[in-house]
Amino acid sequence: MEKIPVKIYEDSGKACCCVARRIGDLIRERQKEGKPAVLGLATGSTPIDVYKELIRQHRQEGLDLSGVITFNLDEYWPMDSRQIQSYHAWMYRHFFDHVNIKAEHIHIPSGSVPRDQVGAMCADYEQAIQQAGGLDIQILGIGRTGHIGFNEPGSLPESRTRLIQLDRVTRKDAASDFFGEENVPQMAITMGIGTIQQAREIILLAFGEHKAFIVQKTVEGTVSPEIAASYLQNHSNVTFYLDYPASEKLSRIATLWKADSCQWDDVFEKKAVLWLSQKLQKPILKLTSEDYNDNHLAELQRERGRAYDINLRVFHHMMRTITGWPGGKSSPKRILIFSPHPDDDVICMGGTICHLARQKHDVHIAYMVSGFLSVFDHNVIRHAEFVKAFNQIFGLTPDQTRSIEEHIESFLVQKQPGELDSKEVRQIKTMIRQTEAIAAAKYCGVTETNLHFLNLPFYDESIIHKVSFSDADIAVTTDLLERLRPEMIFAAGDLSDPHGTHRLCFTILMEACRRVFDSEAMPAILLYRGAWQEWAPEQIDMAVPLSPDELRQKRFSIFRHESQKDKAMFPGPYDEREFWQRAEERNMNTAKLYDQFGLPEYHAIEAFARFPIQMPAAIKALFDLP
Repeated sequence: MEKIPVKIYEDSGKACCCVARRIGDLIRERQKEGKPAVLGLATGSTPIDVYKELIRQHRQEGLDLSGVITFNLDEYWPMDSRQIQSYHAWMYRHFFDHVNIKAEHIHIPSGSVPRDQVGAMCADYEQAIQQAGGLDIQILGIGRTGHIGFNEPGSLPESRTRLIQLDRVTRKDAASDFFGEENVPQMAITMGIGTIQQAREIILLAFGEHKAFIVQKTVEGTVSPEIAASYLQNHSNVTFYLDYPASEKLSRIATLWKADSCQWDDVFEKKAVLWLSQKLQKPILKLTSEDYNDNHLAELQRERGRAYDINLRVFHHMMRTITGWPGGKSSPKRILIFSPHPDDDVICMGGTICHLARQKHDVHIAYMVSGFLSVFDHNVIRHAEFVKAFNQIFGLTPDQTRSIEEHIESFLVQKQPGELDSKEVRQIKTMIRQTEAIAAAKYCGVTETNLHFLNLPFYDESIIHKVSFSDADIAVTTDLLERLRPEMIFAAGDLSDPHGTHRLCFTILMEACRRVFDSEAMPAILLYRGAWQEWAPEQIDMAVPLSPDELRQKRFSIFRHESQKDKAMFPGPYDEREFWQRAEERNMNTAKLYDQFGLPEYHAIEAFARFPIQMPAAIKALFDLP
């Protein structure tokens, strides 16, 4: 089924290390030949660990990049190279400033050339690639529409470096970088499909479950201008490097049992039976031996017993996931919920929080980042006007207050699209998020004294691209864990956040846990998912039912985050629904799925997976070694 070679790794870090090693080997080979290595480079959170590993090789292993020539894929237009959102600034900040590539060997399309000179600049860019001897390796990511570079749906295979109109989905995905979709440039300069195809080797990186659908379409589907990446099927030397979540819809992962032989264990058995139940739309206990035989699962019966016995095992396992007591019944526990942003807690597990509080557990919530980047300026203006009127009514207008009011008014009037906020505006946006989080948590029954705003430094320091953290972030998290000593932890397991906040927060939390708890004393860790993706049914370890009234209470807690009502601009389904609508649909669909399995029928269900997530040995055996 796979028309493009694919390598699958257990996690993105291992994939990136392999890619960096391949690039390092190429650089050394070219040095021995007395030739430059010519690299086509990409930006964004996907290849960041490749650059980190190359930097490590340069510093610790003496990798010499002085003979390397680079050409970047793309750049927004118009875009000043000094602007923080520019790919020029990104490449220097995350790679070029840390290695010894010569300035004259660095090529990035200019986003500041006048419109009437763009064509000539693009032609010069193509010529420069040819004069360098052509690209040895081109690094790519893949967008949710299947774009590579900025080659949007409809791009033709012979296209060259050019100015292109950006697809609305692409602009929505970039909205948070520019503090609003309206600030995202409508155009960009990109290498064309034809330019990319002339590279001697192409490496495409894709990480996260949100890339699984487009990866499957690209690798197993037909070549189509609607999915620009599908043209890579025609290249003779291209490899996709995926982490496990990005590979989950590939046939060899999703239906591995269609192969000649499989290694069956409890986890893989559950995956296969739930797949069969969904495919046939039959309850688990009604699946027959013929159903198994007709759907490539005869070997499962030979290895694991009769269909009746298999059905019972999986049915009882799924029944045991259902509980209205997520913290247990024996005695109240100290429970710590980690929320990457100030609204992830109620969006993802608001109903469960209500359960825990109502059942008298000692519930604490830690909000890991300030979330100020997600507050629009008009919300600052609205709050500033309220404070101004409040001060005037009650006579609270000292000179210092007036000066802050004047700064807010003048700064926001003069603020340019995509410009960074001043310290004062940032503080107001942070305060807006905090007060909303307090209101939402209190509505769920959690006391304000049990709310902890960690404001991890990486978020404020990275500003836009969340790509790294420091010991300071771990120290803040470690301190909270040591003070509270929770018996149970809930954390965000939705690690496909495109700007890296969820992924970094989880990495920080795990490192802090390792420093605070030894392996035997580690508290139970349950992972929740975001607003638009749910755990696969075989991954669910705890399912918390919600009645219509409980789902309504969750909805009203989400409403407390008033500043986020515009968040349809952020990555998610291609529609304009708000987070509460997406969350409700997800919870209700999970309940429908449980009902279809022949399990008790509920109005809605919030689902959790226990960390570490169990993985079938048969799938682990498919992973490439780092």
